[in-house]
Amino acid sequence: MKIICAAFLAAFAISFLLCLIAIPLLKRLKAGQYILGYVKEHKDKGGTPTMGGLAFVCAAVVVSLIFSGFGNGIVNLTLVITAGYALIGFLDDFLKIYRKDNLGLKPYQKIFFQCSIAIIAAVYCYINKLTSVKIPFTSQSVDISWGAIPLVIFVFLATVNCVNLTDGLDGLAGGTSAAYLAAVGFMLFAQGASYYVMPFAMAGALGAFLIFNTSKASVFMGDTGSLALGSFIACVSVFSGNTLYIPIIGIVFVISGISVILQVIYYKRTRRRIFLMSPFHHHLQMKGHSESKISYVYFAVTAVLGMLCLIFV
Repeated sequence: MKIICAAFLAAFAISFLLCLIAIPLLKRLKAGQYILGYVKEHKDKGGTPTMGGLAFVCAAVVVSLIFSGFGNGIVNLTLVITAGYALIGFLDDFLKIYRKDNLGLKPYQKIFFQCSIAIIAAVYCYINKLTSVKIPFTSQSVDISWGAIPLVIFVFLATVNCVNLTDGLDGLAGGTSAAYLAAVGFMLFAQGASYYVMPFAMAGALGAFLIFNTSKASVFMGDTGSLALGSFIACVSVFSGNTLYIPIIGIVFVISGISVILQVIYYKRTRRRIFLMSPFHHHLQMKGHSESKISYVYFAVTAVLGMLCLIFV
């Protein structure tokens, strides 16, 4: 427990310091977020510095290496994959700033880069026999052998993009992810995983970032942060065999992704909408709920589901 607290506090302190440095620097570089015109509730957020995810990602990487060491293959691969997705997000954010629009990388470019890294993770799982999947709320697990390859690829793509879609309100993705990672961290600790410190390091780093990201945000994490965060969540869950806990503890991520898919399919067929706006958190916002309330509810749901799952570990 001392190690958990130390890692959390160390990541918090480093992330806080990096945020203090990064925010004025991003402002000087005019790295402001371009806001879509049809999101009227966000019209006053234009120009808010983005790419702030670099702060908590760097803090989590440093602390994870310090407390977990350089010799753990899963730790090393997790941090490399996280950095890889952060780079994809950075390129996307950079292009948005450079072009002064909200387009960034083309969809096929994002999918190609994301798939490439996801395939590496899937092959690693298969070669290292990380193919057992724990059944939630039981003590059972199932070895899916080569089936782990398509499953891991799907889980990575789904998790990364669902977390990215959840990053739409101040503090929403950060708070929800912190709750998810704290739950998974205790899960890994109970399961005896040697890399249980990593989730707490990222949760601590997010805790400091949220000081600057909750409403009204002084900085956004950008795709730099959300893609890295999604991949980190996928790594610590998949490599530990807790893949099936992602849609349970991370149900709000699933809701974000499914609400977009349903909206697009239904609109193409009927020219009508299911939600006032997707992802679902924008629907709630247009219904009159405040950003702070939505972010808190998402956090609370994640935390409660996390504690529920921990009862059965």
